[in-house]
Amino acid sequence: MAHPQIASFPRLGKENTQPTRLLAGQKTLLARTMHDIAYDAIHDEFVVTNPFAQAVLTFRGGADGEEPPLRVIQGPSTMMDGPDRLGIDPVNNEIYIPENDRVMVYPREANGDTAPIRVLRGPDTMLRNTGGVTIDPVHDLLIVGIQHRGGTSPPGALLIFDRTANGNVKPKAVISGPKTRIIRINQLRVYPPKGWIIAAQPGLSAEQEPEDVFIGVWSINDSGDVPPRWTIGGPNSTLKKPRGIALNPKNKEIIVADMRLNSVLTYYFPEIF
Repeated sequence: MAHPQIASFPRLGKENTQPTRLLAGQKTLLARTMHDIAYDAIHDEFVVTNPFAQAVLTFRGGADGEEPPLRVIQGPSTMMDGPDRLGIDPVNNEIYIPENDRVMVYPREANGDTAPIRVLRGPDTMLRNTGGVTIDPVHDLLIVGIQHRGGTSPPGALLIFDRTANGNVKPKAVISGPKTRIIRINQLRVYPPKGWIIAAQPGLSAEQEPEDVFIGVWSINDSGDVPPRWTIGGPNSTLKKPRGIALNPKNKEIIVADMRLNSVLTYYFPEIF
C-alpha cells in the first residue's frame, strides 16, 4: 500500500509530471484517507484532516519530506469524531470542521485538545450528511454542502449561514431542488470578490462513474431551486467523478481533482474571475 503523502506540482505540469515537493513519512502524522486540504495564503500554511486520528493538522506552506505539522488539534475536548472535510478563514483566523449534523469552529492557531469556539447544530440548521464547507469573509457567510446518500435520504443542497452562526440557527438561504442538479456536494470554494460559490457534484458515493457529474457555480444571493450559473461537465470535460476544487484567480483557472481519473485537471474559466 502506498504511503500517505501530499505532493506539490508546478502549475503548468502535464501528464506524468514529477512533484516539486513531497510530504510523507511517520513524522508528518498523515493518514491514508485525506479527503480535504486547504491553503492559507495569508499565513502561508495548509491544513489537512486525519479522520483516523480524529485530528486536524497544520503545516507550513513549504513543508517537504518527513516534516512534522506545526500544530495538531486533537483530543476529547475537540468533539471531533473522524473529521473528513474542512474550511479555513485566514482573515478571521478560524478553522471549520463539518461532521454529519454539525459544524465546529476552532481558532486557527489552536493546538492540542482545544474545544470549539462555536458549534452550529440543531433541527433548524437543516444540517445532515454534511459535505464540504467554505467561508466568505468579505460577506461574512458560511456555506455548507449537503449530501444525498441515496434512497429516501434528504436531497443534496447548499446551505448558506451567517459566518458567526452558532447553535440551532436557520440558514439564510437554501439552494436545493431538481433544477440545481445537486445530488451530493463534496468540496466547494467561494470567490468573494464576485460572490460565487463553486461546488463539486460527483454523484452518488456508491456509483463508480455517475452520469451527471459537474462543477457548478452559484451566487451567494441564490436561494431555492436555482440552476447553476455555469457548469463544467459533459464528455468534453473529461470529468468522471470530481471531488476536489482549488481556484487560481491570478491565471483565471479552476483546478479539479477527479478520483476516478486519479488526476488533477485545470480549466481556464475567466467568466467567474
